[in-house]
Amino acid sequence: MAFTLKNLPFRTSKPRTNGMTFVLDKGYSVRECEDFCEVASDSVDVVKLGWGTSVVTQNLENKIKVYSDAGIPVYFGGTLFEAYLLRNQLSDYVKLLNKHNIDTLEVSNGTIWLSDEKKQKIIKDLSKDFKVYSEVGSKNPNEIVPPYKWVKVIREELEAGAEKVICEARESGTVGVFRPNGEIRSGLIEEITDQIPVEKLIFEAPQKEQQVWFIKKYGSNVNLGNIPPKEVISLETIRQGLRSDTLMDFVPIKDPSFQEMMKKNSISRQVDINLSPKI
Repeated sequence: MAFTLKNLPFRTSKPRTNGMTFVLDKGYSVRECEDFCEVASDSVDVVKLGWGTSVVTQNLENKIKVYSDAGIPVYFGGTLFEAYLLRNQLSDYVKLLNKHNIDTLEVSNGTIWLSDEKKQKIIKDLSKDFKVYSEVGSKNPNEIVPPYKWVKVIREELEAGAEKVICEARESGTVGVFRPNGEIRSGLIEEITDQIPVEKLIFEAPQKEQQVWFIKKYGSNVNLGNIPPKEVISLETIRQGLRSDTLMDFVPIKDPSFQEMMKKNSISRQVDINLSPKI
């Protein structure tokens, strides 16, 4: 029987350009990929094979095929791009993508030094043949990039041809747009989104509290990345107000049933107060 819940928030459908969920695969087996796709493929837009895991993953071609058959694009992690670039093997990296029929890639410099000008040229060149997601922000928790620099670099990389720009947080959610304790650098994010369209950004948000913050701030269709596979269904419930964290965020206040519920809750709380023992 289909669920008939009223007033669920609007969710974009695949193929999405907004409300995208980017999943971080850190080494799933072919069987795990199959199981994951069986329950969550409708909620997944892109899978990133984290950092250099593709180099040491057995049955890589079969694994990519599972995702492809489920309608999920795959790309290699930005650190692998940096490893090839560091060795002056960018042309070999392109050959690798073509070998595996991968049409998407991440251009990043979270670990290596790469001038803004050179990075933009790479984006411009590769975007002619690939869908390019660029990443901004350092993986070093001690390197603090000022907000104006974030905005400047993001804008320039979009102009160079990046499809969207990823705001760095790592798999831990403790660098970039987050502090080392996982706390959100809300002032930084607000300054970025004041000047860059939110739909052009992908916020890495591996922790549930971070996902909730972005959805409350920017709505159900904010782009989120570095989502662990086991958290995809949970994230989708948060997007749709089906978990307590956002349950009250997507019900119209003017809805009669909502008003009645709030009235009853208010009466119930008053009764509890009146019945509480006097101290």
